[in-house]
Amino acid sequence: MSIDLKTLKLTPRRQTFSHIARRFGEDRPASRYEEGMLDVQATAHFHYRPFWEPDMELYDPRRTAIVMADWYALRDPRQFYYATYNISRSGMREAAQHNIDFVEKRRLLDRIEPEWRQKVEDYLLPLRHVAWGANMNATQICDRGYGTAVTAPSMFAAGDQLGIAQLIGQIGMDMAGGTGEALDAAKEKWLSAPYWQGTRRLVEDTLVAKDWFELFVAQYLAIDGLVYPLVYTVFDEEGQKHGGTAVSMVTEFMVEWFADQSRWADAVIRRAAEESDANTHLLGEWYRFWRDRTAEALAPLAAHVLGDAGKPALADLVSELDGRAGRLGLAA
Repeated sequence: MSIDLKTLKLTPRRQTFSHIARRFGEDRPASRYEEGMLDVQATAHFHYRPFWEPDMELYDPRRTAIVMADWYALRDPRQFYYATYNISRSGMREAAQHNIDFVEKRRLLDRIEPEWRQKVEDYLLPLRHVAWGANMNATQICDRGYGTAVTAPSMFAAGDQLGIAQLIGQIGMDMAGGTGEALDAAKEKWLSAPYWQGTRRLVEDTLVAKDWFELFVAQYLAIDGLVYPLVYTVFDEEGQKHGGTAVSMVTEFMVEWFADQSRWADAVIRRAAEESDANTHLLGEWYRFWRDRTAEALAPLAAHVLGDAGKPALADLVSELDGRAGRLGLAA
C-alpha cells in the first residue's frame, strides 16, 4: 500500500474578523493584538443603565473629561494581549524568583549593615500597601475606562501591582526568617509612622478619584513616576554603601516593570494630549496637581531614609519627571 502526500493550499475567504475589516479593510491581515483589542468593547444593546450611575450607560466615554474621536487610538506600544502579557511576566517573575533563591541560599540579607537593614524594613516593606492601592486604582481604571485598548492593559497592571505586593511580602518574610513579624511591623508603620502618613493619605485620596483618566495620570505618571525612582534607584544606590546588594537583587523586578509600564503610560498620555488643546490643558493640570501631592507625601520618607540628602534627591526626581511630562506634551 502506498500513500501519496500532496499539499493543498486553501485561500481564506477573508483576511480577518469583521470588526477589524470595518476599520482597516477586508484585505489587511491583522495582528493578534489588533484582533484582541480593537473595537471589542460593547457599545449598544445594554439591558439597563447602572443603578449607581443612572445618567450613564454601562460603558460610557463621559466618565472622563478627556475627549477622543477614537478611543482605540490609545494603543499599547508593547502590544500586550492575554498571551503576550503572560509570556512577558512569566519570564520576569522567573528571573525574580531566581534572584530571591540566590539571596536566600547565600543568606545575603544577613550581610546588610544592621542600621540600613532597619531602614529597608522602614521604607520597603510598607510599600506593599502602596502597591495594593495601585492595584485598586488600576482595577478602577479598567472598570470605568472606555475602550479595550486602555482597560485591558489596566487590568494587566492591576495584576502586576498585586504581584509586586506579594514579592515585597516574600522579601519581608525572608528578612524575618520565614515568619510574618516584619510584615506585621510594616503594617503598623504604614498606619502610624509619621513618615508614611502623607503617602497613606495620598493613596487613600486616589481611591476616591472619580475621573478615571485623572486617576490614570495620578497613578501611572505622578505616583509611579516618583515612587519607583526614589525607592528602587535613589534609596537603592544609598544601600549599596551599606551592604545592600541583596536588596538590589530581590527588587530588580520592580525596576524592570517600571520601565516597561512607563512605555505604555507615556504612549497613552502623549496620544491623548495630541488629540486637542483642551485635553492637553486638562492633562497638564492633573499632572501638576498630583505631582505636587506626591512630592509632598514622599518628602518625610525621603528625609527618614536619606537624612538631609532626601530633599535635594526628591527635587531632582521631580525635575526629571517634569522633563518626562514635557516630552509627552504637558507643561510642568
